[in-house]
Amino acid sequence: MKKSWKILSPDPREAEELAYGCGCHPIIGALLINRGIRDKDEAEKFLNPSFYHLHSPFLLKDMDIAVERISTAIFNRERILIFGDYDVDGVSGTALLLEFLTYAGADVIYYLPNRFTEGYGLSTTCVQEIAVPGNIALIITVDCGTSSLEAVKRAHESGIDVIITDHHEVPDELPPAFAILNPKQPGCPFPFSSLSGVGVVFNLVLALRKHLREKRFWDKRPEPNLKAYCDFVALGTVADIVPLKDENRILVKGGLDILDCGERPGITALKVVSGIAAEHTTTWDIAFRLAPRINAAGRLDHASTGLELLRASDEERAQSLALRLNEENTSRQAIENNIISDVKRMLAAEPDWSSKKSLVLAKKGWHEGVIGIVASRLVELYYRPVVLIALTGGMAKGSARSIEGFNLYQALEACGTLLERFGGHEAAGGLYIRPENIHRFRTYFEDYVRKNTRPEDFQPKLVIDSLLSLEDISMELLEQLEKMAPFGPGNPEPLFASSNIDVIYSRVVGTNHLQLQVRESKNPDNRPVGAIIFNAGEDLKDIKRFDRIAYSLRLNRWKKRKSIQMVIKDFEIS
Repeated sequence: MKKSWKILSPDPREAEELAYGCGCHPIIGALLINRGIRDKDEAEKFLNPSFYHLHSPFLLKDMDIAVERISTAIFNRERILIFGDYDVDGVSGTALLLEFLTYAGADVIYYLPNRFTEGYGLSTTCVQEIAVPGNIALIITVDCGTSSLEAVKRAHESGIDVIITDHHEVPDELPPAFAILNPKQPGCPFPFSSLSGVGVVFNLVLALRKHLREKRFWDKRPEPNLKAYCDFVALGTVADIVPLKDENRILVKGGLDILDCGERPGITALKVVSGIAAEHTTTWDIAFRLAPRINAAGRLDHASTGLELLRASDEERAQSLALRLNEENTSRQAIENNIISDVKRMLAAEPDWSSKKSLVLAKKGWHEGVIGIVASRLVELYYRPVVLIALTGGMAKGSARSIEGFNLYQALEACGTLLERFGGHEAAGGLYIRPENIHRFRTYFEDYVRKNTRPEDFQPKLVIDSLLSLEDISMELLEQLEKMAPFGPGNPEPLFASSNIDVIYSRVVGTNHLQLQVRESKNPDNRPVGAIIFNAGEDLKDIKRFDRIAYSLRLNRWKKRKSIQMVIKDFEIS
């Protein structure tokens, strides 16, 4: 689908002054301004993220009473239950908290719910059937709990305290928890509200370590270095697609360094089966290689396999778990491809589908654990809001994904009378619906999309940071670009554009990728630059020239050698 290019043009003089002040390449100055950074000190903090720049964890509302309660539980050997969510954010946060509390000598166990039989969040069933019989005195939730009103009430009635650690949107009525750690709750003075679930847990552990230090707890054992836990934080933060700004940027940068050290056998084994370079893990590796494999356990079976992998200390066990997750991920990919094939057949049988502004499709047999991922892929393919519904007997379950600028949660809210339950945010959501209401929901949803969008909303946009001549691409520039990392939401990988590009050489590699050597028509004597276009090999194998290309620049590492590679994201040909 043709994209609309928006080429940014920051003031060249301002960019040059900022770059000079920071001692960096002039192009870096422009990139910083594009990200809203104009001050020299702010730029230096961005380019050199440090743990010294982390906010005090005690700025989180209820932190002081939370650490006092957990400290009491540790000293009195009260039984603690960590209740985590089943996605990567919840699993990594559970692993982090479990490892810290275990090291501190706490009597602690964990519980991850089954996506299919228990659903999201702390439930009254878990309180009654796990916590009460297990003599649990304290439940600590991870990446959930803010909306678990009835379950927290039941725990309170049973004499069990609940500490909620979460980062999701806050409902009008909060549960009667002993403490709620959520930067989005009213009255929370923490200066950064976009922490991930595992990020909230990391702040809890930071505060708890300090609290225990003041009680001279660490006199009897070495105080743990919490930077060693940041690999967990990086996994959950990147997987949960929160903005890589402020505190998230610092923690992910530190976590990537830990991931490169290879200190956890489980993560090392997963990197091997994922084909990740041992000494240079990126946010792309987490998002598209590690996280999908950890998530595959919770989508197809049970999330505890992912948690076992993260905490594995034996190399043989780690390799076994990594292979199992890899196999489950392969199965998940096959299921996704089957659903996409179903969708294409359904659309082919419906000639007028292309005139619609949304896609709402349902079928018996679709796997409810993967329809959300498929919905995201369909948004990329057809660029319109998508709702996929799995018919599994009585109640149907749906997952929805949106396009930029269209508030999906408000759309579901507008159709709320036809839904049994729904939730989510602007870009993604989930719902339960009776099968007999699906046809009317499809009509209502389409009407809402039409009334609340403009024609230009249905053309994907590509934001270009800067025009660039290929002769300006150098190893020095690439090495400075790497200081802009980690990349993700809130700090996208820089995109450049160049015009009149000749293809000197091309070949199809891997699974339909096109590898090229390119150079500018105006500089035929210059050395060509290596490039790649993913998933377009057969379509473009005979290409000889591009009118213009949009691309990112990466250092391609092989063993101890580094080379420059352009990753072409979009192009125009006449």
